[in-house]
Amino acid sequence: MKHLKVGGLMTGQVVSAAPAASFKDVAKLLVEHDITGVPVVDEDDRVLGVVSESDLLAHRERTVRELMTAPAVTVHAEQSVADAARLMVRRGVERLPVIDEEERLVGIVTRRDLLCVFLRPDPEIRRRIREDVLGDVMGLVRDVVDVHVLDGVVTLEGRLRRRSQARMLVGLAERVDGVVAVVDRLSALEDDTRLAPTARTTRGVFE
Repeated sequence: MKHLKVGGLMTGQVVSAAPAASFKDVAKLLVEHDITGVPVVDEDDRVLGVVSESDLLAHRERTVRELMTAPAVTVHAEQSVADAARLMVRRGVERLPVIDEEERLVGIVTRRDLLCVFLRPDPEIRRRIREDVLGDVMGLVRDVVDVHVLDGVVTLEGRLRRRSQARMLVGLAERVDGVVAVVDRLSALEDDTRLAPTARTTRGVFE
């Protein structure tokens, strides 16, 4: 499945600060560019930390090196937007510097940038689950499962041959861009999730 990548949403022209910059230098940057925080980078554009409005208000007249939150919580451009959103929530940050393979700053993504993903229309989410998940990934007939989407909440109803297929479907649906939650109302003819461990144990005994 094709997931929207962080690189497709990030702002490429990043306002950053040097570790030796003063309180006033950073405050001026925030006001001039109407932003609430900046990444702090060294001479090679490697991210050292992040300094925000709250950092400035709490500690005046210090250098950026003393003010910044370090190490910075960063994300790679090839990571999915969903992964970036979960990282932001888990770490309680408003922005993520985007880095390349050599840890150099290439962009920045904010919570506001990520919101557009979760505003994806319900019909588009439904289509992607039916076509990408059921059809392309799982190779199932699309009509075998009813897919209902309301405000990003996906409800899956239907009967599959194996319970492992149902689990896989739920997991893949949760990863579709724009999905807020998945309600599992699937049933299965066979619960192979219980049989699999026994089968592996039996093979181990007789082999």
